[in-house]
Amino acid sequence: MRKFIIEEDFLIPPFNEPARDLSILNQPLKIHHADIMDEVLGPCPVELPLQSVHDLPQVAPEGGEIVVYRDNLYFDREFFSEFFEQARASRLPSRAVMPAEDRAWRKYAVPLSRLKPVCDINGRPLYYPLDLWYFPFGYVEPNQWREIPIFSDFKEIGYYNIPDSMTNIRAGGEEGEVGRDLDLTHLLTERSCLSIDAWVHIYFANVILGVFSRGKRFEKKVSDHNLFTLRLLFRAILEQKQVLSSSPVVQVGEGTVIDPSAVIIGPATIGRGCYIGPGAVIDNSIIGDNVNVAQGCQLMLSVVGNNCFLPFRAALFMTTLMEYTIVAQNTCLQMCVVGRNSFVGAGNTFTDFNLLPVPLRAMDGEGGLGDTGQPVLGGCVGHNVRIGSGMVVMPGRVVESDVVLFASPERRVLNRNIAYEESDHHKVRASVSKLHKRRYPREIESEEAFLEPWE
Repeated sequence: MRKFIIEEDFLIPPFNEPARDLSILNQPLKIHHADIMDEVLGPCPVELPLQSVHDLPQVAPEGGEIVVYRDNLYFDREFFSEFFEQARASRLPSRAVMPAEDRAWRKYAVPLSRLKPVCDINGRPLYYPLDLWYFPFGYVEPNQWREIPIFSDFKEIGYYNIPDSMTNIRAGGEEGEVGRDLDLTHLLTERSCLSIDAWVHIYFANVILGVFSRGKRFEKKVSDHNLFTLRLLFRAILEQKQVLSSSPVVQVGEGTVIDPSAVIIGPATIGRGCYIGPGAVIDNSIIGDNVNVAQGCQLMLSVVGNNCFLPFRAALFMTTLMEYTIVAQNTCLQMCVVGRNSFVGAGNTFTDFNLLPVPLRAMDGEGGLGDTGQPVLGGCVGHNVRIGSGMVVMPGRVVESDVVLFASPERRVLNRNIAYEESDHHKVRASVSKLHKRRYPREIESEEAFLEPWE
């Protein structure tokens, strides 16, 4: 077995970094891929990267069993195993596709992405081809490829109840009119896959298709396997804990200190060398190594990268923090993504609900703004960002990597995207400004995607 990787060099705004280097479930996407491949395929030789799948005849003319994927494609073990097992059993050259009838793919994978559908004669999408192939005897031409549809096997879950007047946005009866649906739900998948083309896909991969789906699979295992359930009950009785707080459900790394008054509800993972302070509440979250969660912090359905620091009363809801990031006291992040080596000051609030019945838009894979298809969504902060205290960030807004924002009357409410050129460190004297280095420049130095008016 040989595996080849197609390198995707598109820089994901506002991080200005390829998807393969961004953190998914606390590790770079490229490492996530490598772990899955080693687990499913076994050890494979390291090959030179490809520019296209059609380069295979030149680099592997001898043929043989080959797997090819593009490195901005996120998939979990369950998705890849399903594709690989079907493809290998058929002994035919195969390509993975997402069926357009699958509601989870339409809700999470299609919006803001660069996926192009294959349509029927009436123009209705049939499926979305993915850059994931299996060749049993070496490369063959596309007309010999077999499409393998992979379904998510989602389960619809309501995650909180709100008044009917404040629920999901939907298309209205007349053109351009919008209203609101009655249910606020997520589709939790048995198998997860996304083409990472926008920051929103990082949020989906980590939270809804990550820790949220992990919880769904755990509940399914409990309901389907009586012996596993009995073992959980026995361990909980032995440890004198609630079942969801017992050691099989809450995995804790070596050297981690947890205050007795902290509440941890699984499934949860806490890395090595962490400190969880008094009164902290952690619910269905993943925490990396050397993380300090101080007293009174609240983490729910969130992913916290290695070496992060959350001072007292910081709150994360369905939020992802990449490594070496600080979220200061009394700050609340809801459905957000924060890049590495960033600082979010005290008393900031990232809102997630649009007060008017207008679709939420965010930066897409084409460099513009697109409809997210989500009724609620937070904001995004790039790498190496410094944000002062006491700001309110409107839903879907982004702060580009390397930006510094000072607290001021003009900066109290962020109602549009902030580009590097608008960073407040440009306003101070040059001898001070140069101390803040730009580490993540855009591929094309244009502000248009960041400064486009938000509606």
